[in-house]
Parts: sequence; structure tokens; C-alpha cells
Amino acid sequence: MIETIIFSGTGTRYLSEKIADYYGQSLGKVVLQRFSDGEMQTNIQESVRGKYVFFIQSTFAPSDNIMELLLMIDAAKRASAGYITAVIPYFGYARQDRKDRPRVAIGAKLLANLLIAAGADRIMTMDLHADQIQGFFDIPVDHLKSEAIFFNHLEKEDTSNVIFASPDVGSTKRARAYAQHFGTGLVICDKYRKKANEVAEMTVIGDVTGKDVILVDDIVDTAGTLCRAAQILIQEGAKSVRAFCTHPVLSGPAYQRIEESELTEMVVTDTIPLKQTCSKIKVVPAAKLFSRAIRNVHEYRSISALFVEKNKSELAK
Repeated sequence: MIETIIFSGTGTRYLSEKIADYYGQSLGKVVLQRFSDGEMQTNIQESVRGKYVFFIQSTFAPSDNIMELLLMIDAAKRASAGYITAVIPYFGYARQDRKDRPRVAIGAKLLANLLIAAGADRIMTMDLHADQIQGFFDIPVDHLKSEAIFFNHLEKEDTSNVIFASPDVGSTKRARAYAQHFGTGLVICDKYRKKANEVAEMTVIGDVTGKDVILVDDIVDTAGTLCRAAQILIQEGAKSVRAFCTHPVLSGPAYQRIEESELTEMVVTDTIPLKQTCSKIKVVPAAKLFSRAIRNVHEYRSISALFVEKNKSELAK
């Protein structure tokens, strides 16, 4: 079988080391050189000729993370790598997936074009903000689901009084998957924005009286929507409110808002490192899921098999 080698960008090394450890090998050696004018250059320190190469890098801020990933892919392509997979636990710019007003860029499509132009043969990511972003690529996309991680976490608890909620209409599909899996009800929080990152109005569709509500979303940025939803759900009679969010962007006043909110707990993955500690935030690791997915790609096995009940239970071990 063709040899596999895993590399990490500097921004995601904390996660890449765990993924490589679960996979059973050390990370490949790559050096990032920064010049005095701010430019950077990547230098792969070992042969990749004919090999399956995986580059792990989330594309959260700063944009240097994106540029570093593109440079690593280009370096491997020019070194005759056999097959290049960009493993992007958090796919930045995913919220720019359409023209929602005149004369704006579609950032997600632009990033897809850049990755393909650099030489990526495959993309692996988790919980894209919009599923249709997979169609922006003309190469295979392995779209992992955080349900494989969060379901195992929740199955250890008593969910008899739980009801799942979507903090906005866009997350309804995601929250419905949780409700169907656990056989519970579903509530939708309908929000209206006057401008980005600021919720002007929100209403609850459904009955939450006496229920332990779990909000489900893919990204938590400034936490304004989640905290506002938690406040309104409590006002509507909810017993408690928690949140399960895949990607903890957590910018601006997010940490303070969460600490002061009605949320009793927020569970996130480590696709993005936390900038500071918060008593209400709990991190569950995603490394095992990605290591299994990398192995399945290398061995030409199904990725969707990772989400069946038997394999989800193995991820929990």
C-alpha cells in the first residue's frame, strides 16, 4: 500500500499531533519561514514523491493560516506527491456562500478555487456552514459530521426531559437530526438581524415549558444569537438551556456573554483552539474522528461508515 504522511500547519498543530498519534505515526517535518516583509515560505523536509499526503490546517483567522495551507499544498504538488488531501477541520469563509446583497464576494467559492489551483486532490472538513459548499469543489469532499462525537457525549446522559432547539432557521436541519436520533421534540428560534453579529428580534416556535433545552449550531462567533436564544427560552419556561456547537470561533465579547448568559454549559470541539478559559465551555476532542477518516481515505474505505451506530460507539472509547 502507498505510504501515508501527515503534515500540520502551525495554526492547527495542537490538533494535528493528536490526530497523528491516533493514526499511529509522527507528523511529517515542514518548516515555515517568515521574511521581514511579512511573506512566508514553506519547506517540506522529507520526500513526498508518490505518497498519500495529508495537510491539516483550519482556516480560522488570521488569513496567514489559509496562505500557509496553500503554500504547503503547492510545495507537495511540485515535489510529485501522489495524492494530496487538505484536512480543514474548520473551513473558514463558509458563511460567505452566496450573494446576499449586490457587489459582495462569495468567499467560500473563492477559497475552494484557491485550494484546487494549489493542487489539492481531496478536501476533508467537518460541519460546513452550508452543505451546498461541497458543490463549490470539482474534487471529492469528505464532509464529517460532529454528530459522531456529540451523540456519544449525550448518550451517556438521561435525555428523557431534553428537547432540542435551533437558535435560528438555518440550523433547523442540524437540530432536527438530534431530535430524531434521541426521539425528542424540536423547537425553532426565529431571529431577525438588522446588521451582522447583532440580533434585533427573536421569537420561539414551540413549547419548552419545564424542558431541558439543548441548542444545536455549527458555529458560535460572537455568541449573541445563542445567548439571546437562551434568555428567551428561559423566559418561555425552559428548565435549563445548554448549547452544542462544533466550531468555537468566539470573537469579540463572546466569552463574557457566555459567562453572563443563561446557558449552563456550552460543549464545543477543538477544531479551533480556545483563546481563553471559560467555566461554562467544555471541549470534546475531534482527533479520533479525523484519524479514522484519514485511514479510511487511505484504505479506500467508506467515510459514511464512520457515522453508523457501531463505529460511533468505537469513537467514544
